[in-house]
Formats: sequence, C-alpha cells, structure tokens
Amino acid sequence: MNTSFRIISYLEGISYLLILFVTMPLKYLFESPQPNKVIGMAHGFLFLAYIVFAFVIKPEKHWNNKTLGIVLLCSIIPFGTFWMDKKYLKD
Repeated sequence: MNTSFRIISYLEGISYLLILFVTMPLKYLFESPQPNKVIGMAHGFLFLAYIVFAFVIKPEKHWNNKTLGIVLLCSIIPFGTFWMDKKYLKD
C-alpha cells in the first residue's frame, strides 16, 4: 500500500506542476486550452486517488489527525507531495 501511495503522490505532484507551469501558460498566453483539459482531467483523478489513499494508509502508518491534515495539505501546495514523501513515507 505504501508503494502505491508513493507512486500516486509523485504522479499527483508532477501533474500539478505541469498544470501550473506548462498548461496554464499555454492556455492563457498562447490560447491553447486543450493541454490544460487533458492534464487537468488526469490531475483530478490523481488528486482524488491521493486523498483516498491518504485515508486508507492512515491506520497503517499510525498517523494522528494532525499528520493526516498535513499530508492532505501537501496535495495543494506546489512541491508538497515530494516533501511529504520524504518526511512521512520514505522508510
């Protein structure tokens, strides 16, 4: 379960960075919204999977509610999922 959550967190973080630094500039500076739609859909799926996995892995990792809150907060901060992986998931 830990490995699956690590993979999801990395993919979610990468998709978030792609949205912020690639597809949003393409959309607003070059009037090309299609990449944003594709990456945005993938990011939405990965974000939901990240949230579900965080709740599923909470008992396994013996996280308290504060730690779970930090892990969930990391999903909306750029580069947050990478920091969370090093702090809470790396064995």
